[in-house]
Amino acid sequence: MKISLNWLKSSIDCSLKAADIAPLLTQSGLEVAHIHSTIKGGLEGLIIGDVVSCLPHPNADRLKQTLVDIGSDRRCTIVCGAPNVAVGQKVVVAPVGSTIYNYVDQSSFQIKKIKIRGVWSEGMICAADEIGIGPAHDGIIVLTTTLPAGTPAKDYFKPLLDEVLEIEITPNRADACSHLGVARELKAILHLPITLPSIKDFHSVRCDRALTIAHIDAALCPRYTGLLLKNISIQPSPEWLRTRLSHIGVKPINNVVDVTNFVLHELGQPLHAFDYDTIIGRSLMVQPCAPATLFTGLDDVARKLAGHELMICDEAGPIAMAGILGGLRTRITDATRDVFIESAYFNPSVIRRAAQHHNLKTDASFRFERGTDPNLPFMH
Repeated sequence: MKISLNWLKSSIDCSLKAADIAPLLTQSGLEVAHIHSTIKGGLEGLIIGDVVSCLPHPNADRLKQTLVDIGSDRRCTIVCGAPNVAVGQKVVVAPVGSTIYNYVDQSSFQIKKIKIRGVWSEGMICAADEIGIGPAHDGIIVLTTTLPAGTPAKDYFKPLLDEVLEIEITPNRADACSHLGVARELKAILHLPITLPSIKDFHSVRCDRALTIAHIDAALCPRYTGLLLKNISIQPSPEWLRTRLSHIGVKPINNVVDVTNFVLHELGQPLHAFDYDTIIGRSLMVQPCAPATLFTGLDDVARKLAGHELMICDEAGPIAMAGILGGLRTRITDATRDVFIESAYFNPSVIRRAAQHHNLKTDASFRFERGTDPNLPFMH
């Protein structure tokens, strides 16, 4: 399980670095197996510069000879081949003596004063991939900021700089399968207060018969709740959410799917979002299906059910393998307008058996098979 230090600190006011937190968690039973930075090198030594002059290189058609203010009354000549470099830009400068790390292969490169086609170059104006913050290499990074020349680049990119702890969760520690869970562990160790997510601005209206729950196998699903969101616009998530998910290895998809993943990793409660208009008959059943029933998951793989799996079904058949994998037919698409969000507590042994039978290990099954908090699905 991956825990973002920046994300963790939104729940607990702790000034410790990841290297200091790791032994504390390990001693308490949450073994930290590995720590890594989201940006290798942490942008150390890189600074913000102002391009004050940009002239054609005297000996090369595709190069520019720039003069860059890097603060403290210092200006340096930098030969740059980027097509978008121009006077007046705020840029990221790797001065002589600094080391940059490539985004693709994490290889290092130390900046030296070198002569390029007869002109001395005293640094590098950087593209995103050259300093490890992204894959883009179609031009240099142009910053939108009022920060003065000479400011460390890491001050501008602070939200992107993070440390990630990889924790080995044992089967008996379902309570720690989230950022809030790890924050609670640190609270007990360090005697620090934690901040719970606020829901004071969340309001829902009970909607009669928007969706009928026709049948629930109570032994396999002791609690099943849901929320209907209407007139939703499917869009990319805000940058802060995309950043948080990316840091722990979760690919951002859209605002609805990303919110379900955010709640899972924030609280430890898996959610699933269905396109409401694709639920046949506006009726759900939470129960096993007959052996040999076919179910096509979000991964577009058709699986033959063994008969012991707990399934979410509409009147046309299974639309999700409970606690493990959503179905392709009811997935969220750009055309989705109304969304049914499921929040439930499933019998851990049933989820574990189905996940093992189909060789499916998902973030949801990882938590459900350990036993989630049965009180989390319905927060008010």
